[in-house]
Amino acid sequence: MGLPILTSEPGAQDIAAQIRDGKLSPSEAVDQAIKRIEELDGDINAVPVRDFDRARAAAKEMDSVTPSYDRPLFGVPMTIKESFDIEGLPTSWGHEQFKGNIAKRDAKVVRQLKGAGAIFLGKSNVPPDLADWQSNNPVYGQTRNPHDHTRSPGGSSGGGAAAVAAGMVPCEYGTDIGGSVRVPAHFCGVWGHKSSWGLISKQGHDHPQMSGRDAHDGVLSIAGPIARNADDLDLLIRMTATVSLGEAGKPLKSCKFLVIGDQTASPVDASVAGPMEHALAELEKAGVSIARSSDLIPDLEQQHADYMRMLGIAMARGAPGPDGKRASATDWFDLLDIQCRSELAWAALFQTFDYVIAPPAPVVAIPHDDRPVRDRTVSINGTDRPFAEVFAWAGISTFPNLPSTVLPVGESGGLPTGLQIIGPRWSDLDCIAIARAVGEILHR
Repeated sequence: MGLPILTSEPGAQDIAAQIRDGKLSPSEAVDQAIKRIEELDGDINAVPVRDFDRARAAAKEMDSVTPSYDRPLFGVPMTIKESFDIEGLPTSWGHEQFKGNIAKRDAKVVRQLKGAGAIFLGKSNVPPDLADWQSNNPVYGQTRNPHDHTRSPGGSSGGGAAAVAAGMVPCEYGTDIGGSVRVPAHFCGVWGHKSSWGLISKQGHDHPQMSGRDAHDGVLSIAGPIARNADDLDLLIRMTATVSLGEAGKPLKSCKFLVIGDQTASPVDASVAGPMEHALAELEKAGVSIARSSDLIPDLEQQHADYMRMLGIAMARGAPGPDGKRASATDWFDLLDIQCRSELAWAALFQTFDYVIAPPAPVVAIPHDDRPVRDRTVSINGTDRPFAEVFAWAGISTFPNLPSTVLPVGESGGLPTGLQIIGPRWSDLDCIAIARAVGEILHR
């Protein structure tokens, strides 16, 4: 099955290699990326916060420096989600009242990536409070899917995925609590990685109400990269990980996969299920072991309910919910206990299976919809269903704190489709490696 690809621009490591080989200077790499943004972004609106002058100045300083392998992103231009602080740039999280909130320091991820040699051209668009599968806000407007401007690129890291898919930049760093890296990757036909919870620091990724003060790295939420290939995901994780990751290195054909292709809480539309089944058939044809059911799968309907309750409390920071009720400390500790039991149940499953394959979302890129999320519906196989159901496919790995890599596998009606490969906690590099191996079979 073909992939809808919009660009032939090189990835981050290819650009870095050209710079090391003397075929390209950092200034040339930056100028080319800026030109692409200026030419392509008018109708997409992926990169509304631009820092071109400082990017050119940083590149010019690098032009006279000899690249080294200990800075593997040397001279590579990229963007980052608007919600990360970059000193001197606004961090508004999509709120007009905070559009003048200028960061006084870089987020830790920004410092890590700059240390690896990356040059930031600016920041990508998000929805208010990073709380939607769209990227539309009153400060910067609506971001459109580069494959179909009538549809969303996903959210909340939608601007970044759109910029990567369109070829403006080779890579991006986003965050994910409700599918915010995985869904944009799926909607835009690129690669994304939801990291194990706690792997990547989110220091400097705080709501502007915090005004640059350090805050607790909240439950569920992670930082993770978006790129056009697995190798770049791997490098971006290595450059930002705060704990040492092991690598099993088990070959694809020695692995045992379990497919979770449907949930009671969230059925999957044929536009996603069809390409996924085609991909699974290709993997089985190549000799990959795939199981379609197991008694080890946790109660996903109950997990979805627990996840949505924890998600709601976390996103509201304990404020009363739509029903006016406030969760007590006892409620919160009970949820933490439930989450712990979920982690243990998934760990038991991974004693039998190496990886789980699942849809990143039950639908392809959704049409733009101005209704609040709680009032919104989504059409699945011709039936309108409550939009909140779709988060079951994000929560499947978010609630138990597991890593998940999304790769593109096909298309439906010209729109990209993907699948997510979920592994045990801290198996981030293995998830990416297995996704790479899957892609080598499906993309040949």
